[in-house]
Amino acid sequence: MTLPQSPSVDGSLTAGSAREGVESPDPSDSPEPPITISSMKELSFSQIINNLKLRHDINFDLELHFRPNVEGDEGRSKHDRASHFWTALREQLIEFIVDRPSFDKKYGTQDDWCLPKLLKAVKDIIQTLVPQRDRRFLDEGLNIDLLMQQFYRGIADLEKLALWLSRVLKSYCAPIRDKWVDFMYNQLSSGNRNNDVNELVNGMRSLLSVLEAMKLDVANHQIRCLRPALIEETIAFEQKHLMKMLSNRKIVIDDAKPWYRDAARTYSGNGATSSSNFGDMGIFFEGLSRSMLPSAGDRPLPGTFFFDEERLDGVRSDILDAINLDVCMRMYEDLEGVAKPSKTPTFSEDASEDDPLMPSMISHEFNFNTPPSHSRPSSLPDTNEAKTKAGNLRESLVALFQQAPHDHHYLDRWRAMASSMVLQIFRFANAPWEMLPQFEKRLTQNVCKIKSPMFQEIEEAYRIQLLAELSTRVRYFKSLSGVCLFSVATGNRVPSNNRGLDTGRDRDLDEAIRVDQQEGGIEDIATRIAHVGVVHWRVWARMAYVDEGDMSMDQLNVTICEG
Repeated sequence: MTLPQSPSVDGSLTAGSAREGVESPDPSDSPEPPITISSMKELSFSQIINNLKLRHDINFDLELHFRPNVEGDEGRSKHDRASHFWTALREQLIEFIVDRPSFDKKYGTQDDWCLPKLLKAVKDIIQTLVPQRDRRFLDEGLNIDLLMQQFYRGIADLEKLALWLSRVLKSYCAPIRDKWVDFMYNQLSSGNRNNDVNELVNGMRSLLSVLEAMKLDVANHQIRCLRPALIEETIAFEQKHLMKMLSNRKIVIDDAKPWYRDAARTYSGNGATSSSNFGDMGIFFEGLSRSMLPSAGDRPLPGTFFFDEERLDGVRSDILDAINLDVCMRMYEDLEGVAKPSKTPTFSEDASEDDPLMPSMISHEFNFNTPPSHSRPSSLPDTNEAKTKAGNLRESLVALFQQAPHDHHYLDRWRAMASSMVLQIFRFANAPWEMLPQFEKRLTQNVCKIKSPMFQEIEEAYRIQLLAELSTRVRYFKSLSGVCLFSVATGNRVPSNNRGLDTGRDRDLDEAIRVDQQEGGIEDIATRIAHVGVVHWRVWARMAYVDEGDMSMDQLNVTICEG
């Protein structure tokens, strides 16, 4: 495919021949375009394949993609720089039209002002989007020196340039961008016909935005195509780069081995939840899973987890949500129990966990939209009506909690919503409203309270079931290739020409895990922890936790299974 014919007219002037003897400008007077090759350097192929964090995240994030940075301090800074540039361009064009001598005095022959800078940025970006064989046509169509000569002489055909650019962009952009390109062309042509500087600037702004979107499209297409290869090379790639970073002291993992040894001392020989269920990764997963529980507090994981901190924070938040919701449902059952005519209609704040009026209902799910699958014997009648009522309450508590501000820490969100949760529980319970103040006090004594006996009991039950689900997944995951592990753990099929990567697949278990992901719950939590943990162990086992001489054949097989 070749580029459309150049819109430029023939000219024999050199870049500065029409503007000699004019004072040169101060380069600091004109800002740089907000979008340039330099500002988008992380989208280049070489940057993508050498981006250590991206290479790690691609193992877990099904929706991993580049997008315009419009959030946070960096996004605000980008917006401010863009506003400054477009304002400066508008002012310079107006000055060129209404006060040419003043403009010439400021900018001279250097072309060091916003318009030529913008055209150069546009050309540089387009050059990265077209094949090498077509770039000579680009040099003809976007001959910046010639275009600026025509501009200074008042003979530049901006509408023809806009049409040529729109054809070029449509030749290489995704079809979804065509309307955006048409919009850009209409702005530029309208501004040119009507001598409307504001519309011209808006068209140039749209042009740069379209080019940014095209660069993002190309980079995201490369990520999709490269994903299988990048995933399969994860272990070797990360180990190579991390070893270099360790030798240069750019990262410090001195806390890794002490953390692992402490876990070995604490959890080895734990009869209730035998670590042997995990094979030789038992100690590691005992330590990791317990670190996800609310009772772990602020005790940090070792520095080896620096790429997974955000992922694991999400797991912690979901586990806390599950346990707190179980606390609310337990309190609902208790309230229903003490409100029965056959029971004493009191709700003592001093009631203990051993009180016969304190039945338990323990769910093990982080996804509130899924009803609890297990519960202790309840004082509620075992009727469909009671179960439906409890299920409806659970769903309503979920909906209520999801309305809480998401910019708060997850602990603060629960504390802030406690009063609303209490009122919602009372709407479903057959209890006198006189009990409301005492019930609210008791619920706030248990929600997010890791020292509460009720909270501890529910957390321990959750931990036991979590380890059981974890052991099933770890035993399966550790034998899978990188691509298979990604496919199973994320529920997504990754295209690959290497059929050997499918060895070790258990289709029935694959389907069960996929269903669990859709429904949410403790099973999905276990999948997420197992996924992070297995990849982490493959990378770090010999570098941070276990001396190679101390590793069993099982451990060695796990760490080299992708080789």
